[in-house]
Amino acid sequence: MGDRGFGNEELVTPRLSLRRPTPADIDLIHAIHSDPRACAHNPSDMLSTRAEAEDRYRRWDEHWQRWGFGYGVVHADGKRLGFCGIKVMALRRREVLNLFYRLDPSAWGDGIATEAATAVVGWASAHGRGHPVVARVRPGNTGSQRVAVRAGLHRAEHLDSQGEDGLDWIFTSHWP
Repeated sequence: MGDRGFGNEELVTPRLSLRRPTPADIDLIHAIHSDPRACAHNPSDMLSTRAEAEDRYRRWDEHWQRWGFGYGVVHADGKRLGFCGIKVMALRRREVLNLFYRLDPSAWGDGIATEAATAVVGWASAHGRGHPVVARVRPGNTGSQRVAVRAGLHRAEHLDSQGEDGLDWIFTSHWP
């Protein structure tokens, strides 16, 4: 990772780079978030129109402007594969860093999500002002559960809560 990180808008791993989204990524936001496979466990994240993708980009960009970090575009071998990053949110009246990863299904199964999520969790641990990192995962999404654990998060059953699409199993780096 060197001395570069999300605060400088790029996070680099041996195979990947993650950078702040730009308006040029709106079509990728739309493509991935309109794919039923990519949103199978989170149907409320599905997008129908490009205008919805533009709105999602705008919200992501506002987070970057406010906090200096956010969700990033995952690049490997000159291709944009999806998104991974963190955003500030509240869980149990505590400010936390929500870990998000969503890739094009063609990029599944090669450890890309794990590598990206591990880099983001590492960056958050070093720069997250002590905020816990959490991943909210559906009980049936075993692939996402594996990514969360491999990225260094631990299951925290006592924090499970109802999400927009059903029960959220909570994985966290640490809970105060």
